[in-house]
Amino acid sequence: MVEPRPLVIAVDGPAASGKGTLARRLAEHFGLRHLDTGSLYRAVGLKVLKNNDNPADRVRAEAAARDLQGDDLTDPRLREDATAKAASLVAAQPDVRAVLLAYQRAFAQQLPGAVLDGRDIGTVVCPDATAKIYLDASVEVRAARRAKELQVEATKSIESRVLSDMIERDARDSKRDVAPLKVADDACVIDTTGLGPDDVFDRARAFVSSRRG
Repeated sequence: MVEPRPLVIAVDGPAASGKGTLARRLAEHFGLRHLDTGSLYRAVGLKVLKNNDNPADRVRAEAAARDLQGDDLTDPRLREDATAKAASLVAAQPDVRAVLLAYQRAFAQQLPGAVLDGRDIGTVVCPDATAKIYLDASVEVRAARRAKELQVEATKSIESRVLSDMIERDARDSKRDVAPLKVADDACVIDTTGLGPDDVFDRARAFVSSRRG
């Protein structure tokens, strides 16, 4: 008897490309669990900041990763800009990634499967995922989206500063030695620059369905 295989959907892409929105909709549509893997790194980064430590300190960052608790993933400060910067720094560290990698893989392999969104899901975390999707958009559009989010959160933000920060983060994520942000060879690439959420979802859903077949 053939053992059932979990349906694993990997959604990758840079910041503000629409990964989270798409991943949640795909999970609901296909009846799967959802994991925002970026929240794991954000939680580690925030824990380091709470301890008044440097996110670039490998020892401190690894200790924070090993001490991660469930409550850390629900802290409202996870969405703050300072946390995002800290997350990008700890995510570039091999020791932190090793601690969190096993958790992510175990989450994905539980039946009936899961949708994971992040920056290295299709290339490192779940290279054998049933379907891999890579979202992208122009950095100007992504910066405008992020600035709007910050304004909604009542955070003072200047779009030009957000743009500068995003360009810097993109370069750091794509050029790091460990698990850099890149497109998996068999991924469906969707440029969301001029697309609405429904259009993105329809394209992604059709691709996942074709891969299931």
